[in-house]
Amino acid sequence: MFRTAFCVSRFLARIPSCFSFGSRFRSGLAADDNRPAGAPDASWRQPRGRALIATTASALVLGVTLTACSPTFDWRTIMNNDNGYTVDFPAKPGNDQRPVQIGGTAMPMAMQTAEAGNAVFAVGTVLLPDDQEATQRAALAFLRDGLARNVGAAPDAHAVQIPLAAGGQVLGLEMKLSGEAGSQHEMRSVYARLAARGRHVYQAAIIADKPLQPEQVDQFFSSFKLY
Repeated sequence: MFRTAFCVSRFLARIPSCFSFGSRFRSGLAADDNRPAGAPDASWRQPRGRALIATTASALVLGVTLTACSPTFDWRTIMNNDNGYTVDFPAKPGNDQRPVQIGGTAMPMAMQTAEAGNAVFAVGTVLLPDDQEATQRAALAFLRDGLARNVGAAPDAHAVQIPLAAGGQVLGLEMKLSGEAGSQHEMRSVYARLAARGRHVYQAAIIADKPLQPEQVDQFFSSFKLY
């Protein structure tokens, strides 16, 4: 079963392979400096734990085996004051942290992961060296591309509003991908939301060995709010 030693690490066999909690981060793509942080551009739409960070600390490790996850969903609200978010997890989450390389710069990434229903639910937070839009976009692109690469899919994403705990919203990205992951070429479904706020870039993601019920996906993402 996924051990929250970045259980997501194998799941994310690449951190961008980002949800590859066990993946290694690859440098992010260059972004258009005139585009708002988090907003998708044409290039984004083109096909161009310790376990989850395999390739990079920020991605879910898609190579993880999901068969031993708890079949029950015991939702509880987790307030992460250190990294500035609140979210509902389906089980008690584990924590991990390690540096990742984005654009040639080492950045710390913290992960919280929980397992339930043959899926891993995770929130990764990358602490950026500054709050410049170009830095935010590079980190977002890195996470987005890593998730897609984990399942051999195009990094398709569309804009979505991420709620703030105090009210209001910030622009983010939403992804739903499926494909083969890991050396065994096992099918995985990936649901993710990415957002940047100040010096933090967030990746909330679910990796499952089969599609989940909509209510489980909605519970996780509707509860994900930034401070």
